[in-house]
Amino acid sequence: MLEQNSLELIKRVKSLSEIGLVYAQDEYDKERYEELHSISLELLGIISNKPLVALNDFFMPNKDYPTPKIDIRGIVLNKENQILLVKEKLDQKWSLPGGWGDIGFSPSEVIIKEIEEETGLQSKVSRLLALYDKKCHPHPPQPFYVYKMVFLCEVIEGRIDTSFDIEEARYFDIDKLPELSEDRILQSQIEQLHTSVIKGDQKVYFD
Repeated sequence: MLEQNSLELIKRVKSLSEIGLVYAQDEYDKERYEELHSISLELLGIISNKPLVALNDFFMPNKDYPTPKIDIRGIVLNKENQILLVKEKLDQKWSLPGGWGDIGFSPSEVIIKEIEEETGLQSKVSRLLALYDKKCHPHPPQPFYVYKMVFLCEVIEGRIDTSFDIEEARYFDIDKLPELSEDRILQSQIEQLHTSVIKGDQKVYFD
């Protein structure tokens, strides 16, 4: 159990270093993330009893089998059946709370974490509402192939308190939605899932 826990922590560190390398703009930061990435591979080598050269070859991006990215979103309704949306500082448009899946976290753990980070609200997951393939919906084009998971979530406690990358979070009537970030979510998807929740439909939408 200890070895498995250590392995999961090392994989998490490796993932964070790779995320840092994607977004870092300062050369000093890039050097530190590269060093962190190297350390994570060394630790993986110790845990797995594999040589560092083999791990470097295995984790080279150009030799890694390409798989879809996972975008995880949550639908939260209040007592008036209004839907919780967050306004991204990056594009000044609104979306369901959520983000990319994180290594080391299950999908339900990711959305609970994202909702709390973006809105300050603690929640629990009720069920999976949809697993969309973005190519099947009229999202704007983007360089990644993306699956989108949407969970129905229920607020347990807390008050709205936004994070550094979220400008605002509040509830909206379904017929008065603001301008949406269509890269993240479409009005048709929100309306489909909102109707499903209100009607008590247990269907899971896919593709």
